[in-house]
Amino acid sequence: MPRALITPAVYANGQGPWREVLDAAGVEVVIPPVDCTTLTEAEFIAQLQGIDFTLASMERYTENVFAGSKLRAVARVGVGYDAVDVAAATRHGAAVCITPGTNEHSVAEQAIALITAVFRDTCRRDREIRGGKWRRDCPRRLAGNTIGLVGLGRIGRAMTPRCQGLGLKVIAYDPYADAAFAAQRGIELVSFHELLAQADIVSLHMPCTPETTDIINAKTLALMKPNSTLINTSRGGLVDEDALCDALASGHLFGAGLDVCKTEPLPALSRLRQFDNLVFAPHLGGIDQDALDAMGRLAAQCLVDLSQNRWPTGCVVNETLRAGWSW
Repeated sequence: MPRALITPAVYANGQGPWREVLDAAGVEVVIPPVDCTTLTEAEFIAQLQGIDFTLASMERYTENVFAGSKLRAVARVGVGYDAVDVAAATRHGAAVCITPGTNEHSVAEQAIALITAVFRDTCRRDREIRGGKWRRDCPRRLAGNTIGLVGLGRIGRAMTPRCQGLGLKVIAYDPYADAAFAAQRGIELVSFHELLAQADIVSLHMPCTPETTDIINAKTLALMKPNSTLINTSRGGLVDEDALCDALASGHLFGAGLDVCKTEPLPALSRLRQFDNLVFAPHLGGIDQDALDAMGRLAAQCLVDLSQNRWPTGCVVNETLRAGWSW
């Protein structure tokens, strides 16, 4: 009987569609006693002894983790896999799966929530009212502005009708953009630097890779329009946070909305905390209840399929393992 370690804290109660899929396939479910993202590498390796695959959260899967365990598969609940050393997984014969098509609407809703909160100054005014202050100076109108989507994949495409419905002009940068979709929705495809120069709102919807780490930095922030806004619902690693603080402190940016940070939870001494025009969320994009159910179900099905020598087409990152796959 295969054994699966279930690491997302949101599944710690052991219930959900993911459990039904695993139980039906005769998979033994193991719920760790602690949040695996808090473990050292050695502690995580110890937790993985006797485990065949994981329904995974944001814990790190390194060369040592694969070498020190017998993992055959890691199924990420979500579409990001920057915490997984895919090359190491491939060397050790472990399939790395993601759950595309399950949470893009949730991420898009979170991005829109951050945008409207920044423009309407919602969080600061809420705090002021609770403290007895009643400030009615005018907020900034959202309609009529231009939003630049950095990434036009599933999430960027989910953003498009929502943004256009709010009266925003949509431009996008994506070297692999679906040109037919862009044409159908009236999206102008531009270079990254053109997007920074034209957009009133820059919204990030791309993976964090060695090439995209700190893609928002002092240089690129300087290229953004004065009084513009940065939104990040992708990965904290995309943004140089010190440079962002400098841009907020100087007044170059109107504001920012961050669902993700380089270090999560946000450290107590982070400079980011000092800015009232920066709205935070604790990495909530992608985890509404519908998305959690869909992601968990698909991740579990990927693990079951692999254990029964069926290939979950479209979900495996290291596709090169397919030809020789055998459980």
